[in-house]
Amino acid sequence: MKKKINGSLIGLSLISIIITSILLTSVYYNNFKLQVEDDLKLSAKLLASTDYFDSDNIDFSVLNKEVRITLIDKSGIVLYDNDVNDKLDNHLNRKEIADAIKYGEGNSTRTSNTLNMVTYYYAIMLKDGRILRLSKDAKSITAIFLNTLPFAFMLVALIMIACLIISKFLTMQLIKPINELADNLDNANLTVPYKELIPITDKIRKQHTDILEASKMRQEFTANVSHELKTPLTSIMGYSELLKSQNTSKEQKEHFIDEILKNADRLLSLIDDIIKVTKLSSNEVSFEFMDVNLYEIAKSQVKNYDIEAKKKNITLEVNGKDLVIKANDHLIEELIDNLLQNSIRYGNNNGHVWINIYENNNRKCLSVEDDGIGIPLSEQDRIFERFYRVDKSRSKKAGGTGLGLAIVKHIVEIHNAEIKLTSTPGVGTKIEVFF
Repeated sequence: MKKKINGSLIGLSLISIIITSILLTSVYYNNFKLQVEDDLKLSAKLLASTDYFDSDNIDFSVLNKEVRITLIDKSGIVLYDNDVNDKLDNHLNRKEIADAIKYGEGNSTRTSNTLNMVTYYYAIMLKDGRILRLSKDAKSITAIFLNTLPFAFMLVALIMIACLIISKFLTMQLIKPINELADNLDNANLTVPYKELIPITDKIRKQHTDILEASKMRQEFTANVSHELKTPLTSIMGYSELLKSQNTSKEQKEHFIDEILKNADRLLSLIDDIIKVTKLSSNEVSFEFMDVNLYEIAKSQVKNYDIEAKKKNITLEVNGKDLVIKANDHLIEELIDNLLQNSIRYGNNNGHVWINIYENNNRKCLSVEDDGIGIPLSEQDRIFERFYRVDKSRSKKAGGTGLGLAIVKHIVEIHNAEIKLTSTPGVGTKIEVFF
């Protein structure tokens, strides 16, 4: 970045110097040209006004030798030229002569490319009809520019050195607050040095915060996974050790085997849910969306939980109508499964679970409601966290992995939907998903 800024500043300075030099040379030369033409015109008019050329016996030796003076008759024949002694061609076709005959005065400019010189001519008609012409040679703009090149190169070198020093200083001044900001991204009170950086700074800070939070969540998830997997594995190992004992009765062995199977089943459920959460939270996995009927999927999934609900004498009820949404059918089935399991697991005996499909403010909604134990208000913000349990003892006894609602949350996010929780301890819980 520093090199780019330095290069840009030096390049801009160089271009500015070149353009300025060309413009200044052009302006100077234009003013010089006007001055030469005005001087010739003034000198010619002064000479014409003296009546010096009215006499036939003119002493040309007294005239200014710095200016070329030519006297021409009406027919274009050169009567006198103080710069050329040889006989000259007829000048009638020269522009300045033709204009002087026609308008009383005329001027022209002729350039010699070989000598890089420009000759300025001014002609005026005298009282007797003869033409007085004055001319002066001057360097062309190319010659003037070439003559100034050494000075220009020296000036450019000096300015480039100055620009290099100034650009380095300016670059350091520009970069310094940005470096300070980069080193203190965590400090929300640090003032952003340039208002143009505010949007990108806010985005970087948000990404930085998200990365830290994601890292923290991964660490917590890893710790929780280790703890959750360790518990059933420890039980399996413990009961396996007891089975090896010689003093174990048949009834005890059967109990130990049942506990091993129960913990093995819990272990498989944990692994299955961990894989699901990892897959759902990964941005690398894409899901196919299609038209799915919420009401039909809800009725289908409820049938799978008839036996489990009957164990606690819980009544399952589906209400609503056919509603079609764009979704992944397998994920919607998983979402309803987890909500149903949660309601049955934490529902009271002889209770109810209602699955409702309806529209609300032009949004299609799925809700699962129970009359179970409910969730305290202080715990409601955390229930969608991985492995978070309101009642840990009851959760483990009921066989939950602590990942069901986390899976629900990820499925809702994948569908750009919204989830809402309403719960009162001792009354029940209602979870709504708005598509």
